[in-house]
Amino acid sequence: MYLEHTVPKTNGKVYFIYGETGLDERLRKTTEKEELLTIVFNTAEEQEVTINGIAYQFPAWSLLPLVSNETFSFEHPEKIAIWQYNRDFYCLIDNNPIISCIGFLFFGFTGTLFLSLDDSHRAKLENLQEMFIEEFETIDTIKTDMLQMLLKRLIIITTRLAKSQVTDNLPLADDKFDLIREFNALVYLHYKTSHAVQYYADLLNKSPKTLSNLFLQYRYKSPSQIIQERIISEAKRLFFYTDKTSKEIAFELGFEDASHFSRFFKKHTQLSPSDFRKQELI
Repeated sequence: MYLEHTVPKTNGKVYFIYGETGLDERLRKTTEKEELLTIVFNTAEEQEVTINGIAYQFPAWSLLPLVSNETFSFEHPEKIAIWQYNRDFYCLIDNNPIISCIGFLFFGFTGTLFLSLDDSHRAKLENLQEMFIEEFETIDTIKTDMLQMLLKRLIIITTRLAKSQVTDNLPLADDKFDLIREFNALVYLHYKTSHAVQYYADLLNKSPKTLSNLFLQYRYKSPSQIIQERIISEAKRLFFYTDKTSKEIAFELGFEDASHFSRFFKKHTQLSPSDFRKQELI
């Protein structure tokens, strides 16, 4: 099942995909052309998911949020339900700092996030799936509004699960959360041109040490790690989805010297760019 809705005025798009054996190829074609935020629902037993070339165990009946630069594939795609949307569909209608496109779910934490569902949440997600399908098939003037409302509900449910399962019940003050979120969002926007923590610290009117101490306090990866991983993630996406040369990718990611990029990539992946591309083609 593949369902799509586009808002002509804004080019906002939302997709729902379920039970597709050719899911990986469909995602490849869509993600190559668009920047989409993704929420994945594993509707059956545990299976393997590969994200940016790294294999993880995707627990049964759990959710997985993914940002737009990540590449991913599934061991059993026919057991996967996926919601995808671009910023023009959802983010222009809601600037809530917790549930926006730059809110907690996608920029309030770092790392791969698997969110387990109890029986109550499983029932909510299954019901929400049915409501999405019904609304996608409805033809009227308020279809967009209804889909946005349903997507907002999905994001709220997923965000609540993330906050309860990821922060280890540590008290996260609003100002500290905003600083973490803003840093992650700035890296997402500027990582191609600025690779130094100092640049982002200046934008936030903080010192690099203040940022490092804050991220350490909440057991996050360091600011420099977040920048480096964002660069590597996009490099992998470009190698996977495009035919651009290593030199072209290096320049696109802000490296003046292609050999510097090659050393940087190998340091973080243990593979040269050419070996990584060969591996992805196997």
